[in-house]
Parts: sequence; structure tokens; C-alpha cells
Amino acid sequence: SVKSYENTQNASDTNLNRRTKSIYTPLELQVMEMKKQYKDAVLCVECGYKYRFFGEDAELAARELNISCHLDHNFMSASIPSHRLFVHVRRLVAKGHKVGVIKQMETAALKAAGENKSSLFSRKLTALYTKSTLIGEDILFKQLWLDDSVDVNEVTPDVPDNYLLCVCENGENLRDRKKGDIVIGIMAIQPTTGEVIFDSFRDSASRSELESRVLRLQPVEIILPSRLSDQSEKLISSITSM
Repeated sequence: SVKSYENTQNASDTNLNRRTKSIYTPLELQVMEMKKQYKDAVLCVECGYKYRFFGEDAELAARELNISCHLDHNFMSASIPSHRLFVHVRRLVAKGHKVGVIKQMETAALKAAGENKSSLFSRKLTALYTKSTLIGEDILFKQLWLDDSVDVNEVTPDVPDNYLLCVCENGENLRDRKKGDIVIGIMAIQPTTGEVIFDSFRDSASRSELESRVLRLQPVEIILPSRLSDQSEKLISSITSM
């Protein structure tokens, strides 16, 4: 992408875009700083009565959401109406993307009455959505009744048991680890209901106990430790690739 964030990171300490020799706008500088903090998320940035995507996020949103994308100053840009945020967040998450919602922390009225009325709106990340954390004010179904233009078929329904699963393990001694025998701990959280399931068990090299629990829970996301046994890693890879 010609207007990617990666190409502009080295110029973050100045207002000049070294590629185009043009000046970054205050909003662009603000977005660049936020993107540095949340590199792996697609950022929806509130700008008045719409949410905007910038750079590579804009190009991705244009492809996934079938919306227009155009060059605006130094970055590609795409936008959606504020009242349709929850529809598009669900669409992006359903396609496997992590989505961050960045909101204005000031209203236009307060801004106009303040001393810094000509300065940039302050903004911050208020929500980060994945398949297991698709809850919050931005994506609640009750908003469907507030907007007759929304087609119910456009909205991805909540998964009944959208568990987030965490797996850890501990080989008690060298002989057990060589045989593949290991103690495994799991914790599953259902964010929409607050349900928590946890268990600890000894498993053999076949990882049959772990397999039965993962298949029963059907988690939409799995958090793994930095070091995991080959047997466990192979099992989880085979399940998630189904």
C-alpha cells in the first residue's frame, strides 16, 4: 500500500511525510500514534457523525465491507455512518479481524464552549473486539430497533457459547515429559454471560483428554503459552484448522 502506516513510522517525529513531502494533518498525526499502539487491530476512528478508517485499514475495510475508499491528504480513507458501526464491527470480526473503536472524548458543544475550541478533539480506544469479546455498547442488538434501515440479515448473530479458552501445562518430571504425559490446566470464559469454566487433569501423549474438552467447549479463540508441548500444539492446530 502506497499510503501504509509502516511507510510513515520513521517520520512520526515530524509533521512532514517523507514520501510525499506534504504536511501531516493533526488528525493524521493522532491516528498514526494510535496505530502504533494497536498495530494488529483495524481501527474505527470517530470523526463527528461517522467513523473513519485510515491507510491500510481503509483499504481492508473497503474490501471486506464493500465501501468506497479514496485518497485524503496523506492516507487512503474510508468511512461508515455512526449509526451503522455495530453492523460493520460484526462483519469485520466475523471475517477474523480484531477491531478497535476509537471515540471522541469531547462533544462539539463542550469543545465550542472551551478555551481550546480550535484544537483537535481528544480521542482514545474505548473497545477492542474479537470473536470471543463481541459484547459492548457498540454492537448490542437493541440498536436494531432504532434504525429501520438495518437489514437483520446483515448482522452476524451472537455465538451462543463464544468461549475464550486459555490452556497451560506442566510436565512434573523429565520422564513424564519424554513420554508425553503432562498435567494440563484450562480456563474458559464466556464474556457475554460471565460464565467461567476451569479444569486441571493429567493427559497422555495422545492428548485425548484435552481434545475432548476443546471439542466440547468449541472455543472461538484460544490463548496459548509461549512454550507448549509438541503433542498439545499439534492437537490444537488440527482442531482449529477444521
